[in-house]
Amino acid sequence: MKTKRIQYTMFNTPIVKHILRALAFMLRTLLGWKKVGRLPDFPKYLAILAFHTSNWDVFYGILIAFGFNVDIYFMAKNQLFRFPFAPLVRFLGGIPIDRSVSSNTVQATIDMYNKHEKFAIALAPEGTRKKVEKWKTGFYHIATGAHIPIILAFLDYKTKSGGIGAILHPTGDIKTDFKTIRDFYTQVHARYPELASLPQEE
Repeated sequence: MKTKRIQYTMFNTPIVKHILRALAFMLRTLLGWKKVGRLPDFPKYLAILAFHTSNWDVFYGILIAFGFNVDIYFMAKNQLFRFPFAPLVRFLGGIPIDRSVSSNTVQATIDMYNKHEKFAIALAPEGTRKKVEKWKTGFYHIATGAHIPIILAFLDYKTKSGGIGAILHPTGDIKTDFKTIRDFYTQVHARYPELASLPQEE
């Protein structure tokens, strides 16, 4: 039987989410940031956020996410869920995964999608703030395996805007789909452009 919610987080806890949403709106206004795009009415999706070149990306990403009234999670290594940090990481939306068995990470995430009526995760496909030669492809295999769309989310520090730029329905042709992703993110300005990496066509 499928369930509707995995756990309570800052995005779905009654009362708390409204307070945080209002706070996020005020901070976005004070800092001069604006949200762009509209969240499609999909019960399940995977959002990738690029570029990830600074810890500030998490801060601004959360401010923007509250503007879309999302209920979203992220996958994190299970070591982060030890006392006393576990409650905080879960409240932020973290779901533990065992990265020591990397071959099972994609399938474990697909299983999470299959177990819930509504489910969405966000991740940074670069996998690190450092310059990388190419993006990790796990997000693409998760999306194709779970039969869900990929939301191309972004943070543009030049225009001080962030949000949803495009929706990609994976075709199974990773080379063509990665070209579509690359074409979109070519227009995005990272906080530290010299550390930004574009997806390579497989």
